[in-house]
Amino acid sequence: MATPPQLTPEQRSAALVKAGEARAARAEIKARLKMGSMTLAEALESDDVNVGKLKVVSMLESLPGVGKVKARRVMEDVGIADNRRVQGLGRQQKQKLLEILSS
Repeated sequence: MATPPQLTPEQRSAALVKAGEARAARAEIKARLKMGSMTLAEALESDDVNVGKLKVVSMLESLPGVGKVKARRVMEDVGIADNRRVQGLGRQQKQKLLEILSS
């Protein structure tokens, strides 16, 4: 297993800040989904890098009325792996998610 690159303290702190900003952006997206100010369709069609980095299961669990069990069941029905991120979804997978969760 390769060792991680050696970073200077400045590089390490810059990386920590960048990672914190990305986590905060993803949390804000999940909050918007939960409140209803962003729909599943808007999230799936978004070009935002932070939406693409969200795990599909995390995004589905953020939707109103969808819990852990239903999110995993929907993903299994559509054929999406547990570790899949939104950016890795195919067009048909996105369409099936919309069909199942909009009804």
